[in-house]
Amino acid sequence: MIGTKTDARNRRIHTRYQLPSMYTEIGVRELDDNEFRISGHAYDISLGGMRFELDEPLEPGTTIAVRIQLPGPTSDRGRRAIFAMANVVWLEEDDLENGGPIRMACVFRNFCHPGDEQRLLAQLSCGHYARAA
Repeated sequence: MIGTKTDARNRRIHTRYQLPSMYTEIGVRELDDNEFRISGHAYDISLGGMRFELDEPLEPGTTIAVRIQLPGPTSDRGRRAIFAMANVVWLEEDDLENGGPIRMACVFRNFCHPGDEQRLLAQLSCGHYARAA
């Protein structure tokens, strides 16, 4: 018999990769902002979306632009950021009461610049990141 947890894992289309805590910087801007004024960190990522934390909550359904700077070996510090448009799909409501960063997840709608999706795929498949459970 297949349980609910198995069903939830199997519905993912893309492999998820764990990112080093506090080392994967992201910038977020809502559509009415001209700059990435909200910063945070990503926990895990796939070609379909990511789980991240910010100091301020964003409502599920909010459309955002994200700038992702994946960490890598020291020689790769000049790596270009990846830009995508995304929709927030959930936030951890318990975090709202604790006064710290709020964990959320988003689904990527599209990548903003030519090559962003291919760079993300290349970085995720290079073997530097572990698969997330």
